[in-house]
Amino acid sequence: MQEFVYTAQSVRVVFGVDAWSRLNAEAGLLGAGKALVLCTPRQRALAQRALDALAQRGAGIYDKAAMHVPLATVQDAGIAARQMEADCIVAIGGGSTIGLAKALALESALPILAVPTTYSGSEMTSIYGVTEDGQKKTGKDDRVLPRTVIYDPALTLKLPLGISVASGLNAMAHAAEGLYARDGNPVLALMAEEGIRAMAGGLRRLTRRGDDAGARSESLYGAWLCGTVLGGAGMALHHKLCHTLGGSFDLPHAQTHSVVLPHAMAYNAAAASPAMQRISRALDRPGLPAAEALHDLAQELGAPLALRDIGMRETDLDRAADIASSKPYWNPRPIDRDGIRALLQRAFEGARPA
Repeated sequence: MQEFVYTAQSVRVVFGVDAWSRLNAEAGLLGAGKALVLCTPRQRALAQRALDALAQRGAGIYDKAAMHVPLATVQDAGIAARQMEADCIVAIGGGSTIGLAKALALESALPILAVPTTYSGSEMTSIYGVTEDGQKKTGKDDRVLPRTVIYDPALTLKLPLGISVASGLNAMAHAAEGLYARDGNPVLALMAEEGIRAMAGGLRRLTRRGDDAGARSESLYGAWLCGTVLGGAGMALHHKLCHTLGGSFDLPHAQTHSVVLPHAMAYNAAAASPAMQRISRALDRPGLPAAEALHDLAQELGAPLALRDIGMRETDLDRAADIASSKPYWNPRPIDRDGIRALLQRAFEGARPA
């Protein structure tokens, strides 16, 4: 067996239908006296419900969370937190809101209670990212790991299918890269394969009936596992490409992941054969290369397949390749600028991964 180091994350997970009703009690366990509720403008009504549920523990709402966590938003939210004398952060929503909570916690050390309403899985990691001057800078710090995560499938029942699929494929990217990450281990590999299996199964069921509570639960369970894998194993080429495309070209976060992942997997396939076999098996396509199996799943689910369809310009592909290859994350296959450029071209066109 391979040598490895496994560090368990200290996160309290509360999972189940109506888990949302425990918000006040869970905030109390964190010692919250003045909890700042974060959300995007679209989630303001849900944030108000959270503030009402917190009762005397609620300090107020900051509803300007934005995609890719702009530095200006972080600074503005920090002012609001200090003015409200907040001693805890409650993040209600998807990756944008949870990303803002992490950036705040990095500076203030305030504990985070996360209530995810999408399937990105970022609530289970100590990875943060902030965008400044067109560059997304990422890092890892234990201070940004949420102390408690409440998973309530009921909060995702009305999540549109397109967003459900995109965020679910985003989560699967975490597990896929965890299977060939430098810091991977057998425990995380089990979580990764099960997370991909659960997410793929849940999303397939959602395409047939969006209000299927069982499918929502299965998808949220998959998101938890996939996020846990990323938190323990780290990132490689796929995440570097998505951080580049999102931070420097303002592409939508989850949709970018769903487009790029099959192509990043194809790039790494020969250098990570055992991982690719596990991914194919988890997708219930054991005889098909993992990159092609994932591409077929994305097509089946109606996910975007081409960067040009989500706002990328072909004239920017050279610059994207330069940025992504200049300071690469660790990757099982060495980063080759021309190879990255060819990968981006196929992703731009929506071609089958090769």
